[in-house]
Amino acid sequence: MELFRTKIIGTGHHVPEKVVTNEDLTKILDTSHEWITERTGIHERRISDLEKGETPSYLSYRAAQKAIDEAGIDPNEIEMIMLSVSVGDRFFPNTSSAIQEKLGITNKCPCVDISAACTGWVYGMVLANSLIQSGTYKNVLLISCEMTSAFNNWTDRSTSVLFGDGAGATLLSRNETDSISQVHHTVIDNDSSKREILVLNTGGAEKPITHEIIDEKRHKIEMNGPEVFKAAVKTMCNHSAHVMEKTGWDKENLSWCVPHQANQRIIQAVAKRFDLSMDKVFSNVKYYANTSS
Repeated sequence: MELFRTKIIGTGHHVPEKVVTNEDLTKILDTSHEWITERTGIHERRISDLEKGETPSYLSYRAAQKAIDEAGIDPNEIEMIMLSVSVGDRFFPNTSSAIQEKLGITNKCPCVDISAACTGWVYGMVLANSLIQSGTYKNVLLISCEMTSAFNNWTDRSTSVLFGDGAGATLLSRNETDSISQVHHTVIDNDSSKREILVLNTGGAEKPITHEIIDEKRHKIEMNGPEVFKAAVKTMCNHSAHVMEKTGWDKENLSWCVPHQANQRIIQAVAKRFDLSMDKVFSNVKYYANTSS
């Protein structure tokens, strides 16, 4: 059976209004603008204001609406909503169902949340592409959103400077035209031996929140920075090499490399490994920090 091809018909993003600069962080942390930029390349990040209703579902809804407008389709043509989010509005119901309501979608399309953190959009792309290729769905709305400020440790300069809030949306559709657009090859995997190097340990069924946990600030992000750096560079390089091998491409075929925006040093290390000029490597981590998914 010949598989359908997938194309992107619309994209959108939304970030909170509030900008927190490195200079702002120097007022609450023992750090400096130079220390942060030298290690991360980050100058500022966006932080949600819950009093303005800037929840994960709201950020996602605004990003999704832009993608829908760009695609020029009716929201009820969307046959599935897929949201990558580490911590949504609530534990349940899922946050994607809140997005469905905000978008005014009444066709009762399935909604699913994915918890895959920084790899979330890639996981979602692989799943959405499979559903479209098989003919199960024609239009899938894939959203990636994080509001890491909700569980960021603002007393820890090694983690709090890294993250920002935001959402991005991609409308994926069956390619029924003469356009050459398609997903050429994908690869995802999971190394469970690294699961403790970047973790939010508490708040789940294993370690429910207690007064003691809150008093000791153990309900926040914990990270082994050097191990995350090594794992990120190695994995991004290996997967990129795998995709290029399977497609038969080399760096001369590439117009753009669009890496995960975790840290400018990671981005530069990946580019160097492939001998790619930085003018071919997309980066906006300077303005938004690491928005994870």
